[in-house]
Amino acid sequence: MKRFLIVALTGAVLSGAALAQQGKAGDYVWNAPDPEKDRALAHKADPVAGKVAYEVCRGCHRADASGRADAIYPQLAGQHTTVLIKQLVDVRAGRRHNPKMEPFVSAEVLSAEDIGNIASYLALLPTPTNNGKGDGSKLALGERLYRENCVRCHGNYGEGSAQAFYPVVASQHYEYLFKELQMIRDGERRNSYPEMVQVIKGYGDDELRALSDYMSRLVLPANR
Repeated sequence: MKRFLIVALTGAVLSGAALAQQGKAGDYVWNAPDPEKDRALAHKADPVAGKVAYEVCRGCHRADASGRADAIYPQLAGQHTTVLIKQLVDVRAGRRHNPKMEPFVSAEVLSAEDIGNIASYLALLPTPTNNGKGDGSKLALGERLYRENCVRCHGNYGEGSAQAFYPVVASQHYEYLFKELQMIRDGERRNSYPEMVQVIKGYGDDELRALSDYMSRLVLPANR
């Protein structure tokens, strides 16, 4: 663990500036072929090895991968392996702006195979439902926006799509959802799905909060 942290902190100094120059929103092609992503997806994943490799993530995302309700660390438990792999590789390549994550997903810390293993481990974990939620004051608005514009990709229960790389949004922390929706709307996420950007670009913060609150309260079916 000590070695991981030393390498991670060193990697932040060596690669942070370079990564910051990559992945401008205007240059991004949604889910374009990537050798590291393809390696991680093709790897015969080992969840047991993934649990060991996840040690470097536990300090922020917690041992059960439930994350934190303060908008910084998302819940990862039960997320699709494809989504986790894509997002980790995108952060590493600078396509997704996340300075806090960059040193922990550098090639010096995690191989593509490690990423595949971690994703397989996280996907098997049960998704907690005691996540952070909003105040519940605009759930009707949130449901209308979700049904009109989000259900086609993210599903009736917020289950997303592993095949299409659409994330599970059910039981995700409210503050995290709101922050990410703001970043997607404002072009700061960098690796956003272009159709989603178009859908929410006209939403105000009140609408994004209503939508985030509604999604945070969605619960996955037991047999998904």
